[in-house]
Amino acid sequence: MNESVRLQDLDAVILDFGGVLYDIDYDAPSKAFAALGDTEFASLYHQASQSPWFDAIESGKMDRATFYRHLLGRCNPGTSEAQVHEAWCCILTGMPAERAELVARLGTQTRLFLLSNTNAIHAAEFEQDLERSLPDAPRFWDAFEVAHYSHDLGVKKPDPATFLHVCKIHGLNPTKTLFLDDSIQHVRGAEEAGLVAHHLDLSAGDFADWMARMGWF
Repeated sequence: MNESVRLQDLDAVILDFGGVLYDIDYDAPSKAFAALGDTEFASLYHQASQSPWFDAIESGKMDRATFYRHLLGRCNPGTSEAQVHEAWCCILTGMPAERAELVARLGTQTRLFLLSNTNAIHAAEFEQDLERSLPDAPRFWDAFEVAHYSHDLGVKKPDPATFLHVCKIHGLNPTKTLFLDDSIQHVRGAEEAGLVAHHLDLSAGDFADWMARMGWF
């Protein structure tokens, strides 16, 4: 794990989205829902694990209306769906344009894919945010052959089958495909699937720092 690898020795690179590329505040939803009366939200939803109904929306097995009914039922009487939506989406904090530029450059040098555990609600929010905030959002998205979201795939990280499924779709050799994620359990799942697995420790640096350590640019 995290051994230096030359870009020219790889067939492809698969990047996580939230945490690696798009900044995430994992604690924000817990604080927001606590303010709405759900003081146990933090025990049900965090980076390392989550309850089955969070898994259900991330794997496309639950719709927005049903999910928000679950959340509303945990909040103070009188809480609105708009308040729940704001609390659910406050985890998303943005992407620096410089990071998007690194991705665009990387996409010119290797086959590049995105693999994110996310739900349709968050996906719509961060796609709209990038359209508003990036100087050239299409250039960022065009760097990827395909952006895979768990709610579309129907499978999630860290299941090794998720990584093998993506490799099979695109004809990738797992042993020559690098996967980067900030969640260690996802990295271990990729490693079990036979990929070159790297963990981005955000306490030690961001995506740009990792690229520099690899010596790719």
